Amino acid sequence: MRGSSTSVPIIGFSSPQWWEVFIVGQVRLRKHGDMTNTQLPAIITSSNVTKHYNQTYALAGVDLTIGLGESVAVMGPSGSGKTTLLHCLAGIIRPDEGNIRLLPTDRSAAAEITSLKEKGRTALRREVFGFVFQQGLLLPELTALDNVALAAMLSGLKRPDATEHARAWLQRLGLAEHLDKRIGQLSGGQAQRVAIARAQVTQPVVTFADEPTGALDSTTSTEVLSELLASTTGRGSTLVVVTHDETVAARCSRIVRLADGRIVSDSANEYAQNDQRAQNTQYVQNNW
Repeated sequence: MRGSSTSVPIIGFSSPQWWEVFIVGQVRLRKHGDMTNTQLPAIITSSNVTKHYNQTYALAGVDLTIGLGESVAVMGPSGSGKTTLLHCLAGIIRPDEGNIRLLPTDRSAAAEITSLKEKGRTALRREVFGFVFQQGLLLPELTALDNVALAAMLSGLKRPDATEHARAWLQRLGLAEHLDKRIGQLSGGQAQRVAIARAQVTQPVVTFADEPTGALDSTTSTEVLSELLASTTGRGSTLVVVTHDETVAARCSRIVRLADGRIVSDSANEYAQNDQRAQNTQYVQNNW
């Protein structure tokens, strides 16, 4: 499956212009105007987001704006609120206070995530967001192909189209020889590539990843992270990744650090932006 466009919009290209249209499968991102590496159009904003369990604050008034096409690493010690923040942004749990807003794209309308009922938040998670977790959370009784196709069918595709899209993503991630294997027959790195394909087959606007390389060795971790970055920011969408690993964070274009439920630092990573630009260019040339 290849995208069609007159030019390819990759966040981080040296030109500040955003190309008018890029279509990959069902994704269509239209012109948002001029932008730079540090001035991307916002896709998710949070304001005064607070979450507590009993008397303990997991989040204590978090204000955060995430741009379209960014790769954002969320770091901090255990108990700092990283995963709670990811779950709130993704509509998995509701904050006790504050607002989280999804801004409009050609794939999704604007939404006040915090005010949506469960049905609405489920639709967002199924059709607009993608998820990659440390253990993959794949269905062991299904093949790699069926795991990915199921996600596409849940988003509304008919089985033949879902299978075609799933096959294309698995082939793109180097799993052409493993389509009919069950998850238990795959290595850890292969299984995590299936998880990436499952997350990306619906062409999500934002992908949330919680310790996606935490169970992998260093070499496989590097390979999987490269594929995750390229398959998200490489097509102009956003990646938010929770990690303890400084080497993972160093590959992201922005690093947000939490402590005691508050943001204590939020900085752009210019080196990663330049590296990501080159990798995204190569990825698109090779795969689209």
